[in-house]
Amino acid sequence: MLKDVVRTRSYQNVITQNGFLFKDKIVLDVGAGTGILSLFCAKAGAKHVYAIECSQMADMAKEIVKANGFSDVITVIKGKVEEIELPVPKVDVIISEWMGYFLLFENMLNTVLYARDKWLADGGVVLPDKASLHLTAIEDAEYKEDKIEFWNNVYGFDMRCIKKQAMMEPLVDTVDANQIVTNSQLLKTMDISKMTPGDASFTVPFKLVAERNDYIHALVAYFNVSFTKCHKMIGFSTGPRSKATHWKQTVMYLEDVITICEGETLTGSMTVTPNKNNPRDIDIKLKYSLNGHRCQVSRTQHYKMR
Repeated sequence: MLKDVVRTRSYQNVITQNGFLFKDKIVLDVGAGTGILSLFCAKAGAKHVYAIECSQMADMAKEIVKANGFSDVITVIKGKVEEIELPVPKVDVIISEWMGYFLLFENMLNTVLYARDKWLADGGVVLPDKASLHLTAIEDAEYKEDKIEFWNNVYGFDMRCIKKQAMMEPLVDTVDANQIVTNSQLLKTMDISKMTPGDASFTVPFKLVAERNDYIHALVAYFNVSFTKCHKMIGFSTGPRSKATHWKQTVMYLEDVITICEGETLTGSMTVTPNKNNPRDIDIKLKYSLNGHRCQVSRTQHYKMR
């Protein structure tokens, strides 16, 4: 994660270039990990930083804080946000790197919202404060043939039951921008300073317009993050046209191979809900249809991020 330059530099730039947000402020770092964000905040002049980390990494974070001379400014608290108490009634800033694959898979969003509702002072700031989910479509015949169609005939045996399972599991991988066939559409914007946990469940429509004649084998989701409270807005994208991050992109393969002509529109909707048995997992329902010159199709598919 620390080697993810896009992610780490973006947070560093937010903190170091916007001292007015941190100078003499009390900061809460949710899911602090090594404490890197807390260290940035302390260096930017924060009055005090409370770094909460529930894993064994909290012990390492304490050593790192001490080794860098910030023990009087940063307090590392080992435990779950929902179970600990802070030594202060309110904080001025909550900062967190809460995003998961597909933005919402194994994320810490609900934990950040819990901390916001419990400790953030009136007029306080949540960083980042905006996140958005986007969708596009790609040609990917080679991978689909190799990893999914393979199960149709395995040394002469029918193993299509495994193919069905493989189709239901989105692939987290880096997509080549040259594979993109359509425009990209904004699906959902989240305002972390105002939203509720229920807002992470949604159904949204989409329209993807073909930019060339090609085949569509999969839909690809990615997210953008923004820090809008800065002097100058800072953010980053995890999209296929941007510099790669450890989040990569999320690829959902279609049962159909869609032949689409330039200007034609693939329409549909996406429903995203936390799994009932494990809210950190994600269930996705995708409806799509095309009434094109060379292809007519309408289908519903279900995906599970586990």
